Amino acid sequence: MWIADQWKDYEVLDTSSGEKLERWGDYLLVRPDPQVIWNTPRKNPGWKKKNGHYHRSSKGGGEWEFFNLPEEWSIHYRELTFRLKPFSFKHTGLFPEQATNWDWFGNLIANAGRPVKVLNLFAYTGGATLSAAKAGAAVTHVDASKGMVTWAKENAAASGLSDAPIRWLVDDCVKFVEREIRRGNHYDGIIMDPPSYGRGPKGEIWKIEESIYPFIELTTQILSDDPLFFLINSYTTGLQPAVLNYMMQTAITPKFGGHTEASEIGLPVTDNGLVLPCGASGRWSKQ
Repeated sequence: MWIADQWKDYEVLDTSSGEKLERWGDYLLVRPDPQVIWNTPRKNPGWKKKNGHYHRSSKGGGEWEFFNLPEEWSIHYRELTFRLKPFSFKHTGLFPEQATNWDWFGNLIANAGRPVKVLNLFAYTGGATLSAAKAGAAVTHVDASKGMVTWAKENAAASGLSDAPIRWLVDDCVKFVEREIRRGNHYDGIIMDPPSYGRGPKGEIWKIEESIYPFIELTTQILSDDPLFFLINSYTTGLQPAVLNYMMQTAITPKFGGHTEASEIGLPVTDNGLVLPCGASGRWSKQ
């Protein structure tokens, strides 16, 4: 398992009965987590001192309950700053477990010894975009949500990257890649963080089990002649690490060689020494 254990401003303090207790900077949040199926004593005092609690509804969805929590605050990872604000679907605007991937491709970019162009698809609030840009890459950031792209720009500004070579695009990722193929544009690194289910700006439907492999094959057409890396993230339980690994082995390796690997990613739990699983990632690199 690849573990995001270099955080200072974030930690999972405890987990029990379908929920996790997290510290986001100075604030404590309790959020549901489907992986937490154990029922252990809630000894951490933070359970009773929480600043926000997302209550899952039996009918689907849920709602936040707040206790002295600001509408927005910031946390830091290495030299990056992320602005947080709880919103619907229990999210805060950041997936901290992805830091293990940020460090991986950040090192590849920083040590490439050449200019690196990166494409970040389904790019959300820009954690991967900022990490790649900070490492020295020119990044194209694509997400179907205008609000998410705006949020990512705010994170870039907070991180001192307003003038970094980042293109911000609100677009359907599949249609964007198809246009890039026609335009003859290429990238040295591709990052994709596809949702399990989603709709594009014009109602385009995305179902990951049906769409992901054809999309990987499509994106290999815009890899450069000497690509550096390819990263796929999955939060869908049906896409195990071995599935991610096999998709890359069959779609990328025959064309470019290189090395593939896949694993669960996770976050350490401070109180009990466990690691909380947070999905899986597949990595391809030329080395």
